[in-house]
Amino acid sequence: MSTPHPGLGPLASPADLRSAGDWLTRHDLIGTRVTPVLASRLAVRRRARLGTHIMLAALIMGSSLVAALSGFRPQPLPMLALAALVAGLLVGQSLLDWWVRRVDQRAGATLSRRAAHSIQPGWQEVLGRPYAAFVAATVAGAMALAGSALGVPDPTVRHMAVVLLICLLGGSAVMVLQLRHLLRRPVVAEDEESLTADVIMRIEDARELTMPSVQWSLPMVLVFGFAPAWWGAAAVAYVLVGLGAFVAIQRRMPSSAVAARQAMGAR
Repeated sequence: MSTPHPGLGPLASPADLRSAGDWLTRHDLIGTRVTPVLASRLAVRRRARLGTHIMLAALIMGSSLVAALSGFRPQPLPMLALAALVAGLLVGQSLLDWWVRRVDQRAGATLSRRAAHSIQPGWQEVLGRPYAAFVAATVAGAMALAGSALGVPDPTVRHMAVVLLICLLGGSAVMVLQLRHLLRRPVVAEDEESLTADVIMRIEDARELTMPSVQWSLPMVLVFGFAPAWWGAAAVAYVLVGLGAFVAIQRRMPSSAVAARQAMGAR
């Protein structure tokens, strides 16, 4: 049975400890000790990441429902409901980020000492230029698709494009909130191994949020099939080119463990 751990509440569960051990092994940190602090930090990140995925799925389903309820025509009430959904998404993501940061702060308060030469990685170490460029191009491409649909004479397509733009803005805002949280997250480490694990967590979270599921899914869900053939071809090309670029970046970039050691060595 778990016992209290100062500042962290209940001790990490046996499942969390096993999962932390597997995580260390996957990242070649075999000599690093599995601690309740590390297990708790990894567990809260898994749960927060699941919460983000659920909220983004709700955004996709909610936008489809709004389009259906409005009869593919601008209606005040469904559009207000969509705006409320996007606002709720931002509030929910802020609460998830606060939860993760709170666990980190409590974990840091339990450490008897801090790692020497503690670092605070910037966006280039956490995300990297290739991933940052990919995110910017993906968001810009999705916005361009939605903007081009606004110029179609069909009122149904224009209405769908408005819904798409609102949802894309909400999804992009969530991405910015997550990246801001990653960059401001406190460093929690007491030795070189735990410092490496801290940086790996940041890099993994950053790479996870670059997966543009909303930007790729929403144009297909909302506008594909209603817009002209040229728009459909552009949407398919956008997804295929983006997928190819994403795979190429993942194959060329070093693993999160290697990137973390490089970031630490550069400081």
